[in-house]
Amino acid sequence: MTMPRSCDTFVVLPPLTKNNIVIFGKNSDRPQNEVQEVILSKDRALDSKLKCTYITIEESPDPINSVILSKPAWMWGAEMGANDKNVAIGNEAVWTNHNEGDGDARQKRLIGMDLVRLGLERGDSAEGALDVITSLLEKYGQGGPCSESDDSHFYHNSFLIADPKEAWVLETSGKYWAAERITSGYRNISNGLTIRTKIDKHSEKLQEKAQAMGLWDGKGVFDFTNAFSSGGDEIRQRAGEKLLESGTASGAFDVKDMFRILRDKDSSICRDCDDTFPTLGSQVSSLSSEGISVHWFTATPDPSVSYFKPFVFTPNAAISEYTESPNEPKREHKLYKLHAEHVVRANNDKISKVLQEMEDGCIAEIADFIQKYTKKEKTLGELDDLMKKCVETEVKLYG
Repeated sequence: MTMPRSCDTFVVLPPLTKNNIVIFGKNSDRPQNEVQEVILSKDRALDSKLKCTYITIEESPDPINSVILSKPAWMWGAEMGANDKNVAIGNEAVWTNHNEGDGDARQKRLIGMDLVRLGLERGDSAEGALDVITSLLEKYGQGGPCSESDDSHFYHNSFLIADPKEAWVLETSGKYWAAERITSGYRNISNGLTIRTKIDKHSEKLQEKAQAMGLWDGKGVFDFTNAFSSGGDEIRQRAGEKLLESGTASGAFDVKDMFRILRDKDSSICRDCDDTFPTLGSQVSSLSSEGISVHWFTATPDPSVSYFKPFVFTPNAAISEYTESPNEPKREHKLYKLHAEHVVRANNDKISKVLQEMEDGCIAEIADFIQKYTKKEKTLGELDDLMKKCVETEVKLYG
């Protein structure tokens, strides 16, 4: 089994952020040449059953949320996304020492990306999404190949779940789990367990079961990572922490600071398209309970040469068909194809500069809109086609 070398999720909370918002960010690093699409799902028809990537589960008995997702085109689930209740979620692959029975990740169950989407569709807050994910995890378990072309690519999962009030880190091993609540400061996760002794929620009788499995001797304070971890990328985890420490030093961290972290090549947080596990999609969300939450997606690989395009949930929100993958073997959507041709393979500095200027313009326009919106000078309907227009402008740039 080949382990990915990169995947990172971050959150920064007040008092370290500008305007006291919560800022979420994630790079999705996946097998080379896998296409990641961005889709908007709203008013999905509900049946009694729901087909996820591998298994069919009970559909939600309640109405579900609208969601915007960045997802590998071949699967039902998503690497990351947000919902219209101001919740954002990303997941990471982790490996643990519980790999038999319910911990056997080779078995086709719910994959971590399914749980991301289900948490967003059914959760109205960060803690609500956490409860959705853990209840489904305990009922159905997790497992199954997480690559369309490599059935040895399987793992357990960790999650970072954020809303405008708080964030939760959820880490799992089979059906066992522990969760840590974050209410201020910053936090990041990479490809390894990080929850130690601060456990704010956990699966039933977690300590007793860990002791029965011989993973804990029952002495001292229970440490989830010590009990269940079989190793992780501690170097990249620490690199992410240092970037967060530096970026938040001013106490005015904003979306541009998160963009910079996701674009950092020296730390391997951002990976080139020729890497074994390149960065195939990126998301940054600014989450506000009183103002406007804005979700930024690249919909193209390598954020250092991509343009973050904004999306806002409005009653009539729409996105471009150019970020949705066709049902064909390569699954390359139009934006992906054009970006690969004109930016990635061409290494065109001129176009990259124009993309950066477009992004800077969007940031300024969004900031101006939010300021005027709070003064009742703007209506949210003006943002219905925000991301759609940005994508189609980028497509026109490529000719």
